[in-house]
Amino acid sequence: MTIEGAEKLREELQTLKSDTRPKIITAIAEAREHGDLKENAEYHAAREQQSFCEGRINEIESKLAAAQIIDVSKIPQTGKVVFGTTVELLSFADDKVVTYQIVGDDEANVSMGKISVSSPIARAMMGKAEGDEIVVNAPSGDIEYEIQKVRHI
Repeated sequence: MTIEGAEKLREELQTLKSDTRPKIITAIAEAREHGDLKENAEYHAAREQQSFCEGRINEIESKLAAAQIIDVSKIPQTGKVVFGTTVELLSFADDKVVTYQIVGDDEANVSMGKISVSSPIARAMMGKAEGDEIVVNAPSGDIEYEIQKVRHI
């Protein structure tokens, strides 16, 4: 996991614990005041929210505890593609340049240029260097790229 990804998870965890959890507790207390809990839709909805919130808190805490957080700026710049690097690729099909950062599965967001380390394109790039050509086995067929630039940002 990158430093940025870990920080976003910590922020989400803080929000869940300090903001979301107290609101849910208040909603459960208010719903209990309405009487019979068997037929109280507000109570059941609040309990469901509480269950989701607690599950997400546990999930984030587990991920952070088990995560290996990598600061890509401290990795020696060898020109090779490794986890966390930002890579410029030239597509042979249409001569367009695309830029991707290789991140953990939880951080991936293609619209922001962040691809999962386990994605086909990232797997094809790993260990390759600037100037190397790669072939990505995509569902629509093989796509060829040339690695233009590898940056540690």
